[in-house]
Amino acid sequence: MTARQREVLTFIRGFMERHGAPPTVREIGERFGFTARAAFDHLRALERKGMLHRRVTDKRVSRTLVLTPRPGTGGRKSNVREVPVLGRIAAGSPIYADQNLEGTIPLSADWVERKGPDVFALRVRGESMIDAHIMDGDLVLVRAQSGAQSGDIVAALVDDEATVKRFGRDGERIVLRPEHPTMKPIVVEPGRADFRILGKVMGVVRGF
Repeated sequence: MTARQREVLTFIRGFMERHGAPPTVREIGERFGFTARAAFDHLRALERKGMLHRRVTDKRVSRTLVLTPRPGTGGRKSNVREVPVLGRIAAGSPIYADQNLEGTIPLSADWVERKGPDVFALRVRGESMIDAHIMDGDLVLVRAQSGAQSGDIVAALVDDEATVKRFGRDGERIVLRPEHPTMKPIVVEPGRADFRILGKVMGVVRGF
């Protein structure tokens, strides 16, 4: 490897340890002052040299960089965990039911373990959270839990649809606020049967 390629590989490893997913080409470019094309060329060079590879787990999942285990690890288990990617969630079904699954995405096992035992990725549909930098088609990384604190960004099931919103309260009512200047919040009255929190959003994965 060249010195620059080694720096890029070190950055990717550190980014994955902190965020649980590899950086995008744009993020690599911003870190080193590269154009997107130059950053992509460095990734291809590292791939040719066997330092990483791109795994296709689902054609709709763009974050597919997987690091090759470092020399001297003796073939020990890779520090990667496959996290389920959920698409449309069917009301009344278990969260990991087959009909909800799109595939998996490889994430840093250390990052996943720090977040909790049950982490999944949920595909975002729509632009209601654009001011929180969550875009249509992104994957949000969610720690499964049934409750939330005010200010948390949560994944919830409302009216048979999974949604990602900012959690809050107004007295006994739950308020799910979008991060979009023209969209209205969803108000959930106490005891509403068609509502449940799926989990707290811990991170975002965006395609290249």
